[in-house]
Amino acid sequence: MSRPRCFAAVDLGAASGRVMAGTVAAGTLELTEVHRFPNPPVTVSGTLHWDILRLFAEISNGLGAASRRFELAGIGIDSWGVDYGLLDSSGALLGNPVHYRDRRTDGAAERVLAQVPAPELYAVTGIQQLPFNTIYQLAAAAGTPQQAAARTLLLVPDLLAYWLTGEAGAEVTNASTTGLYDVTARDWARPLMRRAGIPPGLFPPLRQPGEVIGALLPQVVRDLGLAGSGRSRSAPPPVTAVGSHDTASAVAAVPAAGPGFAYISCGTWSLVGTELDRPVLTEASRAANFTNETGIDGTIRYLRNVMGLWLLQQSERSWAEADAAAGTTGPALPALLAEAGRLPPRRFLVDPDDPAFLPPGDIPARIAAACRERGRPAPRGRAETVRCILDSLALAHARAVTELQELSGQQVSVVHMVGGGSRNELLCQLTADACGLPVVAGPAEATAIGNILVQARSAGAAPGGLAGLRAL
Repeated sequence: MSRPRCFAAVDLGAASGRVMAGTVAAGTLELTEVHRFPNPPVTVSGTLHWDILRLFAEISNGLGAASRRFELAGIGIDSWGVDYGLLDSSGALLGNPVHYRDRRTDGAAERVLAQVPAPELYAVTGIQQLPFNTIYQLAAAAGTPQQAAARTLLLVPDLLAYWLTGEAGAEVTNASTTGLYDVTARDWARPLMRRAGIPPGLFPPLRQPGEVIGALLPQVVRDLGLAGSGRSRSAPPPVTAVGSHDTASAVAAVPAAGPGFAYISCGTWSLVGTELDRPVLTEASRAANFTNETGIDGTIRYLRNVMGLWLLQQSERSWAEADAAAGTTGPALPALLAEAGRLPPRRFLVDPDDPAFLPPGDIPARIAAACRERGRPAPRGRAETVRCILDSLALAHARAVTELQELSGQQVSVVHMVGGGSRNELLCQLTADACGLPVVAGPAEATAIGNILVQARSAGAAPGGLAGLRAL
């Protein structure tokens, strides 16, 4: 491990994407941001889509830039879960993937649960009840010409890897989020698919983190500038399966020194959980809406989704639009956070997981309405709204940490907050206060780091076990 090796991590979040380069040598990992880009959804004919073609173009730009700065030893891709693209018999994409926040799944869960009751669904998949789970998206699209023409379903990171390599497959950490994966058998839940009216033949073979997906296609090699002068001495980098669900990669990079930790992977969503050896499939766990997703090395990410900084991101957007319309400039987020930190605690509270907050839009107005509907005071002004959001998130974090200990039997002595939310000092402190536990903040780029660590291990450039990866 003495010779440095460089790996490119394509890390796609719900609000932005980035291509990071990670140089791994003996006992060290150095991270360099190469390319960052926004990831806004697009509404067409009333349906909210991901702009997947633009994302692929941005990824290509980032990988090209990385290859000009570094000699790459590998490429890995991670993203959010549940969303997918459909390919026809020729391998062509049948339309842009639909965004999980689209309203097409309204009522779909009820139709599926009439065929597969919720306790039975949870006993097989261990997945929490969310209206946008892949199983419900497919049920919502049943009978459409697009779904009738589909021959292969690829989750977002697998679709992007397919365009780079021509190899179709499904990486298990993301497959486990679909509501169509048997968490005990560790395979696609084909009997469940048939009961729900979903064709099992849509789903490609499963891959494990660390498996080499394939070599870059010749056209991709040319497009990325990896062919020709200066490249003849080495082959183009392979694409390797990582923890392609971004939380799986983030948890792999939690700098925990041993067991007994909780994590909060905090960005657009807050994923609050712990790491287990086996799933918790009890009725109490289902009722508490905890999920059992597959992690690196067969671990279980036992967690609950909390709405996260989406509330703050959408509030900032609403305020920016109001300022633009008025021709004014409002206070920047650091000033709002400083003012919010001086306000009395927990005066304004909402349930951040209220379904009213799921769609894009005027979140500050919805927060005020939610407070009034419950007979509580509503925040007035931006700083009070920020304090309401952060106090509410901190309490939701604490509830999840308390319940995961009760349900799993795993005692927690420290909380690791990773992801972009770890930069929000006020949220970290409020979470520590609410949990009554120390909160260790960072790394902010945990997902990219976990992505790179799994690639490096696959290439023999990093330690073998999770403890070794985390120590590095």
